[in-house]
Amino acid sequence: MNATPFDSYIFDMDGTLWDAVDSYCDVWNEAIRRLGLSDTPQVVRPSLERLMGKSIDVIYDTLIGPEVDRSAFLDELQRLEDEMMPRLGGRLYPGVADTLAELHGRGARLFMVSNCGREGLPNFLSYTGLRPLFTDALSLGSTGLDKTQNMLGLVSRYGLRRPVYVGDTTGDRDYTHAAGIPFVWAAYGFGRDVDGADYTINSFPELTGVGAERATSV
Repeated sequence: MNATPFDSYIFDMDGTLWDAVDSYCDVWNEAIRRLGLSDTPQVVRPSLERLMGKSIDVIYDTLIGPEVDRSAFLDELQRLEDEMMPRLGGRLYPGVADTLAELHGRGARLFMVSNCGREGLPNFLSYTGLRPLFTDALSLGSTGLDKTQNMLGLVSRYGLRRPVYVGDTTGDRDYTHAAGIPFVWAAYGFGRDVDGADYTINSFPELTGVGAERATSV
């Protein structure tokens, strides 16, 4: 069995492992409908896709605005996401399941860190059937901590010596480098022109070759 150059891989979810934008649009639009916001425009894919990777407050301010009670809307949105996403799910990017299984089979530990809500990662793992491959998954919604702090928490808890984070946005890059961890940019995702990545992949299966120059020291 060939070892990987990293002892662990920490993954972003949206734009890295899957595309669930159409499902998220359905959730936002159902919240608009349930709250009777007839003057609020429907959320469409191009608008939401441009905001992927932003905080929920930025997304809310852009799509909904100050005329609507923020707390009431976000509470309803979270309730509907918890209710609808286990059924709607998303679309894994090509090669994700096989590549994750290969990395796991080589002895690497797999993790997820996202800024999603508390049920986002459990829903992903259940919907895709990938839960057995992952050691742990932390989100802003489950811990109240941002990605940097959650990455550092995993490093400390599991004694990770050679972790790498895989994400698709400039925010992912900034969080990762703040944690002192190498960053792999998933250039096929939602982020554009992400400079300063330590590695770049244009498809998920390319991840198996990332850092190959380090493999001789593993």
